[in-house]
Amino acid sequence: MRDDGKDVERGDGRNETEQERADRQWQELVQEIRVAQTGVQILFGFLLTVAFTPQFQGLAQTEKTIYIVTVVLGSLATGALIGPVAFHRIVSGRRIKPQAVVWASRLTFTGLVLLLATLTTALFLILRVATDNTVVPWLVAGVLAWYLLCWFVLPLWARSRYTSEH
Repeated sequence: MRDDGKDVERGDGRNETEQERADRQWQELVQEIRVAQTGVQILFGFLLTVAFTPQFQGLAQTEKTIYIVTVVLGSLATGALIGPVAFHRIVSGRRIKPQAVVWASRLTFTGLVLLLATLTTALFLILRVATDNTVVPWLVAGVLAWYLLCWFVLPLWARSRYTSEH
């Protein structure tokens, strides 16, 4: 605050305190988590049902192993994406929201990486069962490249291109 009672413009273009920034960042993070969390939970639910189908018993051991890896990855992704909720509940009222935002953001990023791995292995398994094995690695690599472009390359490019140096 200046002497005349008006907020001082910060370098980030916002007039907010550290706590206000943490509140805003927390709300943004919660909205992002809702999208990813719903998708991973639906995927994980479908994955869990596969083992109880008659066709599952007829799969080769390789496909069963890929399935197990996929389910474990999905479970880890679910845990990481739900983690910020538990984190917030446990630390709520302790006046450490800026630190909670940092840790919740890390958990969310970890969850997204695990979701990427889950989607990739699930696609790999489905395509191995449904199509000619010779094209599967190429199809999965193409989809993985697309995920990497959308989820990481484009945001990192925009971050470096449009973020001013301070």
